[in-house]
Amino acid sequence: MAKAAIRLRELTKDYGEGRGIFGVNLDVREGEMLGFVGTNGSGKTTSIRLIMGFLRPTSGEAFVKGMETWSHASEIARYIGYVPGEISFPDLPTGTSFLRSQAEFLGVKDRRYAASLVERLQLDTSAPLKRMSKGMKQKTAIVAALMADPPILVLDEPTTGLDPLMRESFVSLIEEEHARGKTVFMSGHMFEEMEDTCDRVAMIRNGRIVDVAEMSAVLNRPVRQFKIEFLVREDWLAFRNCGFRIVREQPQYFQATAEVEKADINRLMYVLAHLRIKFVSEVRHTLERHFKEILESEKAKKEDGHVQ
Repeated sequence: MAKAAIRLRELTKDYGEGRGIFGVNLDVREGEMLGFVGTNGSGKTTSIRLIMGFLRPTSGEAFVKGMETWSHASEIARYIGYVPGEISFPDLPTGTSFLRSQAEFLGVKDRRYAASLVERLQLDTSAPLKRMSKGMKQKTAIVAALMADPPILVLDEPTTGLDPLMRESFVSLIEEEHARGKTVFMSGHMFEEMEDTCDRVAMIRNGRIVDVAEMSAVLNRPVRQFKIEFLVREDWLAFRNCGFRIVREQPQYFQATAEVEKADINRLMYVLAHLRIKFVSEVRHTLERHFKEILESEKAKKEDGHVQ
């Protein structure tokens, strides 16, 4: 088990009236890419600001490379490439002057990597900072975060403001950084983006961690679901008596969704080969669906407890 590059222990920032984060425990392993999802106001940005040492926790602690972040904010900044959710640039005329200033601050003498990032992201650095679109500001912040080649990347909704093609280019870039062994902690609200890139994904809701999903487990479950529509009612009825676990039915369409163990898939196909079917399709178990099921289960438990 790799040691933690980022560690949160009972981390709490209480703004009052139920706002903030509460008792968050989370490890981001060295070399891991961990996604952090949640709706607006769920606590993603507060968590990241505590990791960066910008905020002092009400209680609990955050550590980066073993250093407590509030006490060692200037030290941990040397190890982190950070893209904030709300980008605010200093009073400099152009993107070029900002990136030059950032390179001097970080001690970056060889700027060829920064230049390659500018080209890859199709960024016009000669544009005035104050007139940049949100997308251009985002790309400028990404170059600034990566130019010093830091071992840890902390990215707060980094694809916001990027068009679909540029988002794809950015995701490829971050995947390459991860493949080089970097630790990546990336927040967002796009499940598909997290699903395709991350090793694990944590969900935060109302300031508390709901679940931390291993993507390999989510995408390779021991059971799979298949939606089947039959051409005639008789075959739909016959299938219902074949011993498969039916999790959903739509009688008006002669449809059934069956949950099947991987070892039993061949039997399913054998049975279907002897029935008249219109179509069969696998119902993919996505990250979004995984978290939705957890939230629905929690809601049901609370309702049951209330009734009792």
